[in-house]
Amino acid sequence: MTTNAEPSEEQPPPRPRRRAPAGAAVLREDVTEAIRTAVFEELAAVGYARMSIEGIARRAGVGKTAVYRRWRSKLHLVLDLVSAVAVQGLPMPDTGSLEGDLRLLYEVTSRALRHPVAGQIIPDLQAEAARNPEIAEAMQKALREGQQSVATGIVASAVARGEIRAGVDEDLALDVISGPLYWRSVVVRAPKLPKGYLESLTRATAAALREL
Repeated sequence: MTTNAEPSEEQPPPRPRRRAPAGAAVLREDVTEAIRTAVFEELAAVGYARMSIEGIARRAGVGKTAVYRRWRSKLHLVLDLVSAVAVQGLPMPDTGSLEGDLRLLYEVTSRALRHPVAGQIIPDLQAEAARNPEIAEAMQKALREGQQSVATGIVASAVARGEIRAGVDEDLALDVISGPLYWRSVVVRAPKLPKGYLESLTRATAAALREL
């Protein structure tokens, strides 16, 4: 007579698989934007050297964990934000004339550079860039690429309209277009542009581009 042998040791039932919380890997965009805004405000208030993840989180109204989920350090946070400037760029002027395009570019750039927050952040990051090559590279990328695409577009449109000659040196054109306003607003940090400065700068830049 055969009988079914009982197992000598009862096998434990399989453990149920744990499900990850719904949305655990999704980062809320409103929180991300709040953190980005807080970074700019904190940079303007205390500078890069004194800025901390704790201060950013407090200003954004979130916990430190929310910041660290997105960036592993304040350096990477700032590098990401500065690099994003290059991606966003400036609006491409399309007024139908070289002078009109330059004038619009200078108006937009001047407002951006002379914004109180930007006026504090840019010089501070430039000073930090002298000590940190990663910040220096990100700053160069943001400032150069953002302006370069716009300057290239302005030059290409002017060439197509016959306002400047074909084959103009684009790097030199970028220096001519971008240099004066950055010098006065970022390096010299003049408290106020003289009356009629942008109009005079527009005429001088257009004349210089025609001579290149």
